[in-house]
Amino acid sequence: MPKDFILSVIIPVYNEVENIEKLLNEVKSVDVNKEIIIVDDFSTDGTREYLKKLTGVKVIFHEKNKGKGAAIRSGLQYATGDLVIIQDADLEYSPADYPKLIEPIITGKTKVVYGSRILGKGKFLKKSYFANRFLTLLTNLFFKGHITDMETCYKMIDRNLMQSLNLVSSRFEIEPEITCKLLRKGVKIFEVPISYQGRTVGKKIGVKDGIQAIWNIVKWKIKR
Repeated sequence: MPKDFILSVIIPVYNEVENIEKLLNEVKSVDVNKEIIIVDDFSTDGTREYLKKLTGVKVIFHEKNKGKGAAIRSGLQYATGDLVIIQDADLEYSPADYPKLIEPIITGKTKVVYGSRILGKGKFLKKSYFANRFLTLLTNLFFKGHITDMETCYKMIDRNLMQSLNLVSSRFEIEPEITCKLLRKGVKIFEVPISYQGRTVGKKIGVKDGIQAIWNIVKWKIKR
């Protein structure tokens, strides 16, 4: 890996005071040059107070709750690394997988790598598994893709390419927007298996978010 290589890790955070310290330690322990960008989406559980004490990371505070997509877009404005990855703060994804996600890009195979929970046989809630499989199938049909996990948080993307997508989504529909725009550009999405432990409580995508995701897949098919 080039010595001057930098990975921008964008961490959208909302009410994760119980997890954020452990997550940051896991991110920092990965042997990759990185910048850590945390975007707090107006947490009310003490997360903001914890983040205000941090040093050595970039911390952005939203003055009202805007959604995961909005937090990602805020973080992208401050990203300066060669690659960008989104890291949820709920400990479902393991930062130890970063190196395997980086490898196909460093070796010139692609500019985009998705960490597939399907290929990695991750632990899903049943309804989340089937919702993701349906949304992924729909995306593949509409955009001639060949991916297994469209909704994965782990999307490792060349920073310039990521910023060129001009993302507009504010909530969970950020996931289909990213994928649809990449496939529409003809970008090859490479997948590698990752570990995943879905939690049974906390912030989960609901029926409304699922309908919104379907609408967004259709929207990005017809909108230019």
